[in-house]
Order: sequence, then structure tokens, then C-alpha cells
Amino acid sequence: AGIINFCANNYLGLSSHPEVIRAAVEALEKFGAGLSSVRFICGTQSIHKDLEEKIARFHQREDAILYASCFDANAGIFEALLTPEDAVLSDELNHASIIDGIRLCKANKYRYKHMDMQDLEAKLKEAQQKHRLRLVATDGAFSMDGDIAPLREICQLAQKYDALVFIDECHATGFLGPNGRGTDELLGVMDKVTIINSTLGKALGGAAGGYTTGPKPLIDLLRQRSRPYLFSNSLPPAVVGCASKALDLLMESNAIAQSMAAKTQRFRSKMTAAGFTISGKDHPICPVMLGDARLASVMAEDMLDRGIYVIGFSYPVVPKGKARIRVQISAVHSDEDIDRCVQAFIEVGRKHGALS
Repeated sequence: AGIINFCANNYLGLSSHPEVIRAAVEALEKFGAGLSSVRFICGTQSIHKDLEEKIARFHQREDAILYASCFDANAGIFEALLTPEDAVLSDELNHASIIDGIRLCKANKYRYKHMDMQDLEAKLKEAQQKHRLRLVATDGAFSMDGDIAPLREICQLAQKYDALVFIDECHATGFLGPNGRGTDELLGVMDKVTIINSTLGKALGGAAGGYTTGPKPLIDLLRQRSRPYLFSNSLPPAVVGCASKALDLLMESNAIAQSMAAKTQRFRSKMTAAGFTISGKDHPICPVMLGDARLASVMAEDMLDRGIYVIGFSYPVVPKGKARIRVQISAVHSDEDIDRCVQAFIEVGRKHGALS
């Protein structure tokens, strides 16, 4: 029956969508393979500006700026925005690209315990007394555990202590929220989050690319000062074409985004009923917690023998003692695919003693 991929970030199945592929081919034929230039020299075509406008409209923000990846977007924003007079407060489990971006800036750095609002408030109090500008930085959805940041509480604290809120939406854009706009839409704080960074390389076509969207003065500043934007080639036309079509499909209908909830619930409930511990809540990232690194590795190998492609995660990617197999549900998985995956887990889990 072939191999079913259960570990890709292809949340909406758009990387193989015929209209998305056709849009990439048309852009390639019309605009060429690439521009051999950064954006501010001769690397900007109409399709780049059109995609930035479309991203801003999708997120209901003023403007947007494209990068080669969201890693570049995260590397470029903190250094450009924050000075030694400022402070950035970062969740301890933020993505490596956020951590690296914060390391590049000269702002004062605070790290608060994972999704711990008491710890965040204590650090905001301290930062308010010492620093000019305060920026709270968090993943919207955390990629290793599938948990979602408490954005309502974060935004309330930010308002109380006169801080800005930044979220990385790589594992939320396209499928969380009623219209797939992300965790800020899901939790009803779209008007409270100042800056969004996200990717075109996961749900939005799966090829490459990232972006920042937010207030126009911020985007104008990034065009002048963000080093990854200034010194990296512009996105290839084919990538722009497929991402643009992916956004068109999402803005035309929320049916694809809505399909994710039922599929995610099916997998989580069946796995829990079988006796597995699934981390996170209501997110298509479904970490099957096993604890032991070797167990995660051998179970993943046996899953492949049963036609299910998954990968074991262990230290240093995740903390010691927190080894897991991270399953990722996609809109293109059928109910039969999900049931087959669950049955394979049950068989392999019993074989290796993960289930009684």
C-alpha cells in the first residue's frame, strides 16, 4: 500500500496541490528561474510586492516583508528593532531561530519559564523599571510539544506593562483559527499582537520563504536595516507563485483549514484510548511521548516497516528523558490513513513494551 508520510510540515497538503504546482510553473516560465540579486538592487518584481500585500491582507496587518526563510526573518528583526536601552523577554522553549535572532541584538535579554505567566509578569515588572522598550517574544505554537502559547494572557500582561508582542507562527499559519490566520485569530487577539513572523515553507505551499508582517513603519525600518533582507537573494519566482496561490486558496475558503480539526481529534483520541500519552492540545503536531531515546528510534524504524514514516526525537533536540515520536497530521491524510497509523503504533508499542 506504499509509505504514508506522517512527519512533514505539509499541514494543508498544498505542496502537492495541482493549482499550487501550476502557479509555480507559470511563474517560472513568465519570470525566470531567479533574479541573481537582492531585493533593493534589481531583485524586486511585481510578484514579490503582490505577495507581500497579500500576506498583510491575510493577517490583517499594514504591510509585510519577504525573506528567504523564517529563520532569516527571525535573524533580522531583533537586531534592527531593539537597542541596548531595550529588553526582550523570550519563552525558554522558543524555536532556535528566535534564540539566535535575540543573541544577535544588543537588547537586555530575559528568559521566562515556558508559558509561565507569573514568571513573565515578574520579569516584565523588572524590565519596565529599567528599559525603554519591552518586547515579549514567543512561538504561537511550539513545534516540539504541539502546545499553544497563552496569547490572551500574554497580551494582557503586555498591555499592563506597556510592552509589544511578537509571535512566530510557523506552526500555526494556514490552519489554526477559524480562517487559518493563526494563534492570534484562534485566541481572539489579532488586534493585540504587534509583530508576526511566519513561513511559506510549511502550510503555505511547502517550498521556502518567510516573512514579517506588522505596522508599516516597522516594515519600512526592516527594509533599510534588516541584514538577511539586505544581503540575501530575493525569493525565486516559482516559490513566490506557489505561495501566492496557496494564500488565494485559503482566502477563498476556510474548508481546508477547518478539515484539520477533525483529523487531529481523530488521531489524538484514538491514540489516547490505546494508552499512549500525546503531548500538546488540539494541534496537528502530536508528540507520542516515550521517554527513552532508543525506544523512540526502534519504534520509528518498525513503523516504517509497516508503511508509516515517522521520526524519533531525542536529546539534544528535546530535553533528556523527553524522547518522543512526533506525528504530524495533514489535511490530505484520510481517515483510513490515520487509522492505519494508529494500528501500527499499537502493534509496535506492544512489541517494544510501550503498551501493556
